[in-house]
Amino acid sequence: MLWICLPTALLFLLRLPCFPGQNGGENEESTDIISVCEGETISITCSIKGSENEVGTYLTTSIQPVNVVYVSKQNTSYILPALANRTKYSKEGSNLRITLHNVQESDSNIYQCSTYVKNKSYHKKLFGKTTIVVVKGKPSGIVEQAPLYANPQQGQSVSITCALKISHEDEGVYLLKTHMHPEPVLYVSSQNTSTVFPAFANRLAYTKEGGKIIITLHNLWRNDSDIYVCAGVVKNSSFLSVSRSGTMMLIKEGEKTDCKKSSWLIYVLIAVVTLLFSALICCTLYHVDMKKYFQNKPLNTVYEDMSYSVRQHTLQTTNAYSIDN
Repeated sequence: MLWICLPTALLFLLRLPCFPGQNGGENEESTDIISVCEGETISITCSIKGSENEVGTYLTTSIQPVNVVYVSKQNTSYILPALANRTKYSKEGSNLRITLHNVQESDSNIYQCSTYVKNKSYHKKLFGKTTIVVVKGKPSGIVEQAPLYANPQQGQSVSITCALKISHEDEGVYLLKTHMHPEPVLYVSSQNTSTVFPAFANRLAYTKEGGKIIITLHNLWRNDSDIYVCAGVVKNSSFLSVSRSGTMMLIKEGEKTDCKKSSWLIYVLIAVVTLLFSALICCTLYHVDMKKYFQNKPLNTVYEDMSYSVRQHTLQTTNAYSIDN
């Protein structure tokens, strides 16, 4: 079982610095993806309305519909006998948490939360959150997938092929993101009607040839890095048939982004060098005595003495002439 779960650990380590927080599924109408290996434990949370007209809450499977758990407003309950020894439930505020232990490949399914409320003379069914559970066990070969690994640059495209064995007739095929940002990507029915989910709106194209679907994902960006898994709804089967390998996709940033980062680094270095050079010049000028470059030069001493003697002689001459008169 270790080799099945190893890609998950590898992808987690490679994406750890950018690992984002994930929504805990508070939106009732959202679709959650749970991907685990056989023997692990999963939890599915359904919202409880809490209104006076509420009758009870169901968890049902969508593939060959079966009631898995039912809990009434009075807290009476029903658990599918085949799962009774592996299933527990608890009420937590306005939520009903259903826990399934020791999951098996046959637990792979599409689970739907729903609530019944009284509406005058009849009961009305309100649909809640959908949870797709993917349990990876021993390879069965019903669903084949390629490639095993893709490492495109940001902005490029990748094609993933999902194929069912000829002996198995499909009712629909899913492509799911199962680990970093769990969410559905595409659903194609046997009538070739499709649903493209918001994450790849306007970025996805596919072609279907018999039991093979080639899905092309365009304009990939960093948050598209994940493990993509093909899952088929096979006719007369009570659970999802899942590709055991999946496609590990790691998006690397393009060259343009690297050049842009380098340019910014160069600008920062130039600015730092300019500031340091300016600071050095200011410090140098501050420590130099600028007065000796800008003050007036002293007059010649000999010239000053001669000027003084001439003035003195003039004064003496003038005084002598005055006395004679």
